[in-house]
Amino acid sequence: MVPTVSTLFTVPPMLAAVPLNAESLFGFVTNSMFVAVIVTTVILLFTRMATRRMETIPGKKQNLVEFVVEFVLTELEGILGRKIALKVFPLLATIFVFILVSNWFGLLPGVGSIGYGEQTGPLTLDASKHYTPYLRPATADLNMNLGMAAVFMIVWLYISIQEVGLGGFLKHIFGAKGGMTGLLGLLMAVIFFIVGIIEVISILFRPVSLSLRLFGNIFAGETLLHTMAELGEKMGWPDALAFVGRVVLPIPFYFMELLVGLVQAIVFTLLCAVYVQLSTAHDEEEHHH
Repeated sequence: MVPTVSTLFTVPPMLAAVPLNAESLFGFVTNSMFVAVIVTTVILLFTRMATRRMETIPGKKQNLVEFVVEFVLTELEGILGRKIALKVFPLLATIFVFILVSNWFGLLPGVGSIGYGEQTGPLTLDASKHYTPYLRPATADLNMNLGMAAVFMIVWLYISIQEVGLGGFLKHIFGAKGGMTGLLGLLMAVIFFIVGIIEVISILFRPVSLSLRLFGNIFAGETLLHTMAELGEKMGWPDALAFVGRVVLPIPFYFMELLVGLVQAIVFTLLCAVYVQLSTAHDEEEHHH
């Protein structure tokens, strides 16, 4: 069979549209969980290699690890102060590094496009296609992001109660501010109690907002890269030009997504730090009074 121009420039897509739901690879393990395991293993191995023999004059690997640690700890201290920053640093630094590496891992060619089953077309999201990619960006899975946010909220509650006590925590949410007495004080107490209920609802929504913000940005980035890669075919360009477009058009957006991946990791981490600060600052204010 003599290859035609069409077959010469028809190659498996490096990028593929990301379905909303993660798909099972084997048993309960989904392709996003598989990527999360890979990312975690890479982080642990790299950190182990970089810190196995700590040197006064650090090498490149040790220097990178120290830079990340110093960057995250400095940002947390600026928001929380040294004492509380050291308490939340292990969790928030882990979250930051995991989100960052996961976001950038999702930009590798083949993530989302190498799999098994029949794929009728790169843009086809029809469930009947029976195509399952082996690798799915971990942070493009809402379940993964909800899991991280839920773990943080448990630690947030523990640290908040540890710092201000259960009574101080409840007073911070429901207690009347301003020190008013008499009938006006009673009225303010009722108002602040209602405000406290609203505050509890907003606290319950924090994991959802954290997760959706990260999910939306990473999911949108994956979809944007795929759309640009398929732009030539969708606009009816000649096969050779569409092939060039598939390679060239996504490149500028790769640089943008590298920046977005970093920004989203920072935003998730700093928002978590702000939530801790809001629930522990009340105790410090009382000490000043």
